[in-house]
Amino acid sequence: MKNNASLIYNVLLIIGDFLALVGAFSIAYILRVSVSHQQISTPIRALAYLETFLAILPFFILFFGLLGLYSREIYEQRFRETGRLIVGVFLGILFIISYGYVFNIAIFPARLVIVYGYILALLLILIFRNLLRFARRLMFRYGRGINRVLIVGDTKLTRELIGMLNPPESSGYKVLGVVGGVKHPLRASAPYALFASFDQAISKLGPSLHTIIQTELYSDEAKNSQVLTYTQENHVAYRFVPGNSELFVGKLTVEIFRGVPVIDVHQTALIGWGRIAKRTVDLIIGIPALVIASPLILLTAIAIKLFDPGPIFFRQDRLTRFDQKFKVYKFRTNKIEYNGMTPEEAFSKMERPDLASAYRKNGDFIQDDPRISKLGHFLRRYSIDELPQLINVVAGDLSLVGPRALVPGELELYAKRHAILSVRSGLTGLAVVSGRRDISFDERRQLDLYYVQNWTLWGDLVILVKTIRVVLTHKGAF
Repeated sequence: MKNNASLIYNVLLIIGDFLALVGAFSIAYILRVSVSHQQISTPIRALAYLETFLAILPFFILFFGLLGLYSREIYEQRFRETGRLIVGVFLGILFIISYGYVFNIAIFPARLVIVYGYILALLLILIFRNLLRFARRLMFRYGRGINRVLIVGDTKLTRELIGMLNPPESSGYKVLGVVGGVKHPLRASAPYALFASFDQAISKLGPSLHTIIQTELYSDEAKNSQVLTYTQENHVAYRFVPGNSELFVGKLTVEIFRGVPVIDVHQTALIGWGRIAKRTVDLIIGIPALVIASPLILLTAIAIKLFDPGPIFFRQDRLTRFDQKFKVYKFRTNKIEYNGMTPEEAFSKMERPDLASAYRKNGDFIQDDPRISKLGHFLRRYSIDELPQLINVVAGDLSLVGPRALVPGELELYAKRHAILSVRSGLTGLAVVSGRRDISFDERRQLDLYYVQNWTLWGDLVILVKTIRVVLTHKGAF
């Protein structure tokens, strides 16, 4: 049973983008030609302008399509959607200008029409897409357009998947039934049915299904073939989630190896050109940031000397890419008598070993930590103590974005440390913008691992923007 909700949504996106572009460039023409009294460089009648623009407009939609703006994984993530819209509208305008130059046709009556059109196009498209997103959520709430799912598999991942798909009002997916639940019991009162076999599930739910998701392969190949054959014959979408999902994250490439098709699995997507682009961004942003922050770094150093005499900087061995050790630079925030000590050593020195246990249980944080000076609390609250790490970024020890650089003893406790150390550690990262101290050590490492396996340059830029917000709001500050 085919669910056409996604197709309809895509069609509405195309129509909406088309109308938004027409509206934007029509308003741009009116603002510059009809409203403004300044002389225009090339007089063009409104009808001729509109006819030419409408003829070229499909290329805008083509660029949008090539940029993935009509694929679910893009339009459901607002940051990625906005970034690609900025590029898409720019490419469309560039095409129009090139078209006019090649065919010697004046398309825009004045340069400001281009500027107004670009700004208005982005604004109107974003407004329309958000309204359409809201309307879709409203339809989900009334049960319209929901993708009805059967999950086949008795694994831990089955429970996780059910949690990710709930509630249907948000995800657009509703789990009708699960084949399994014996080895990994599911809630008996859950709003879905449990089935002992695939045949039983199909006899009950078959006509109403849109998607079947298989989370494990049967030992009997005939059963696997039965599931796949059913989806093909009944035009039901089929998705397979591998039991060892760790193999299928990060950078995947399909290649012919000695005449045999193979999947090449890398620990991280940050390979090839990505490493060059990432280092370039580190230098382009890191060097100016260090120059701009220099006066604040100098003032902070003076303040530490005046109000908390002792070493200005805290230096410690940390790990970065390929298990390499380096000296991280931070402003000293601990009192001089506890400087350079591990939390356990410091709390033991003050005869408060109970605080060491509480510190670790609370995700390496305790309220009003007695090791930290008054100035240190201020520096940590506003993340000023992190500024010297810009030196590490410029030197190449750190990246602006990446997993947190940990001391060897901490990372040795984590089983997947080698995957995390396949990229440079970062000044900020996904864990920082996801809660910092508000999430546990293990959760922060899981986020670091996700970042390593799913790196994108655009994702780095998003994390940098979110970091500014986190610093300004002090969210999760240590």
